[in-house]
Amino acid sequence: MNIQHKHKENSGAFIMEDNNELLAEMVYKQPNNDTMIIEHTEISEKLKGQGVGVKLLNSAADYARKENLKIVPACSFVLAMFNKKEEYKDVWKK
Repeated sequence: MNIQHKHKENSGAFIMEDNNELLAEMVYKQPNNDTMIIEHTEISEKLKGQGVGVKLLNSAADYARKENLKIVPACSFVLAMFNKKEEYKDVWKK
């Protein structure tokens, strides 16, 4: 199952779908050219415990690096991962 990135104007999401059923999403706002605020992460019960949240976050971090953005972790999951893993320090806007 692939992660898709949907972006329009000042917002977007990293999502996983199966047969048009939304199974996972990480929603963000992009209020300006250098900041991405991850607001919410939701994973279907079908995918819990499979590391899908981390996969979504890795996609978001890769996008942030490519676009020279810093991430504000408004989502509790993202904040917990930022506190736990060094690999996100370069994109974390504290």
